[in-house]
Amino acid sequence: MILVSNVIAGAERPAASGSTFEKLAPATGKVLSTVARSEAADVDAAIGAAAEAQPAWAARTVEERGRILRRIAQLLERDRDQVAAVVAAETGKSPKDARGETDGAIELGYFIAGEGRRFYGRTMPSATPNRHAMTIRQPLGVAGLVIAANTPIANVAWKAFPALLCGNAAVLKASEDTPETPVVFARLAAEAGLPPGILNVVQGFGAEAGQPLVEDPRVAVVSFTGSTAVGRMIAETAGKRLAKVCLELGGKNPLVVCDDADLAKAAETAALSAFSNAGQRCAAGSRLIVFDAVYDRFRKLLLECTGAQQVGSGDEHDFGPVINERQLQNMLGAVERAQAAGATVVTGGERLTGDGYDGGFYIGPTIVEDVAAHAEISCTELFGPIATLHRVAGFEEALALANSSPYGLTAAIWTSSIHRGNEFVQQIVAGGVQVNGPTHGFEPHVPFGGQRDSGTGWREPGTEALDVYSDWKTVYVTHDPGAV
Repeated sequence: MILVSNVIAGAERPAASGSTFEKLAPATGKVLSTVARSEAADVDAAIGAAAEAQPAWAARTVEERGRILRRIAQLLERDRDQVAAVVAAETGKSPKDARGETDGAIELGYFIAGEGRRFYGRTMPSATPNRHAMTIRQPLGVAGLVIAANTPIANVAWKAFPALLCGNAAVLKASEDTPETPVVFARLAAEAGLPPGILNVVQGFGAEAGQPLVEDPRVAVVSFTGSTAVGRMIAETAGKRLAKVCLELGGKNPLVVCDDADLAKAAETAALSAFSNAGQRCAAGSRLIVFDAVYDRFRKLLLECTGAQQVGSGDEHDFGPVINERQLQNMLGAVERAQAAGATVVTGGERLTGDGYDGGFYIGPTIVEDVAAHAEISCTELFGPIATLHRVAGFEEALALANSSPYGLTAAIWTSSIHRGNEFVQQIVAGGVQVNGPTHGFEPHVPFGGQRDSGTGWREPGTEALDVYSDWKTVYVTHDPGAV
């Protein structure tokens, strides 16, 4: 049995109370590990370690900090298969998909480490003679990082690399569903030369470990990826003490198929957007909006792509289980309520059981149609392999339906018209949009985030992530020509 501990001041420690909880493997439903159940005392110790270590870390040059982060990325690359094995076990995804996720974390590490050579500010003239102005970045202090379980090693990388590059120390609250992955990252960070206390990992549940982290006045910035409901609570709690808050929240992302689209490619991409990673992406394409003129043809192609999906945890499978029993039951309940309200479940909607599935948290790829735009299943992020299919008359109706969601994270449109594509880009309310592409798949060097209920406007990663974890300082320098 694996025992997963906290990492505080460079040492792996159990919870101060000695309490633990069990983490179940999504693929089997069996106990995978026993995890430290941390509370306020553990969080206090982690924040104290971070606050003590941070000034010396900030005093190093940003280029030196970048070199250490580059070394972490190199060690991730060296141990790619071992890290991916932990990710696969904790999430239930295939080894192939876990390796791909790990590769994304590695690339993010290399990109952010490179910003140590490009930690740019600006120089500006002044209206006063013999004076110029400049802007420089300053660290915030202690960063509270709260991550989700859907892509655990990538989520750690998205937050830890830019937070540390900017000169902060961090306390990372691990997801209770993927507790070991951040610990593996912390071990590699220590091997790379990251000083003790600069990256601390606290295990446990949100109310017991996350809440004390968000409340603590020593935590200067809180970065959270997760549900909109929890994000609102974090914003309210941290906002009362005027802490900086970065929220990357949910999505109910539209993928529009026009009557001039390549329908075969659109259907293949729609299935990928909706079902890959078991639909556990904030950027999943969970609302498929199709022009009436091609609806029946697209529907047929989509069902063919969906029917070809293989569900399981092996490399031969397209996607695996959802993360836990509670999430699975939430999804099944949402589908049942939609049916009761008159919706049609075209395919899926049931728990998968039998050989290879018993005990695991599996649901087949699910498509629901005949649903209203404002029905629960159309508006609520389910975070599973469930998509709604909508018929519209044309572009204006498609755009209105796409924008009717309370979210605004990502979107996509399939069309051969440059005019339709560009108008959609201009009019869609979303932080990211693709023309003839999926709703997901944004790269490490581009900013990612959303509008409305999808976030607070900050962006991770890209160079824009540095704005989350640093403050700008304006500096004036005056010289005296007579003293030359």
